Amino acid sequence: MAILKFLNAGLSFMLELCMLAALGYWGFHGDKSLIIKCLLGLGAPLAVAVIWGLFLAPQATHRLDQRPGTALALVLFGLAALALSRTGYSRLAITFGAVVVVNELLLLAWQQW
Repeated sequence: MAILKFLNAGLSFMLELCMLAALGYWGFHGDKSLIIKCLLGLGAPLAVAVIWGLFLAPQATHRLDQRPGTALALVLFGLAALALSRTGYSRLAITFGAVVVVNELLLLAWQQW
């Protein structure tokens, strides 16, 4: 069981990185001017990384409790799934969302929050 918990924690970290990549891809994608693409492509992942670092990271200075923290994490992951969908990767967005939900449920069940 310890190996599964370790793998789930690793998956959680990989999902966080995928979330940032999806938001960055969304920002650089589309029919926007180059300046807007750069602002969104760099700004969206940066904003989410700051929010994550302040409220959700294990060593965060203002770490949220389990319920609000899980809710915020699901909102941020949901935004990343929406970003994937908006760039034409609907199946990937659905898969990403499903993996996030399973991962979050396991984090809660195994008290890895």
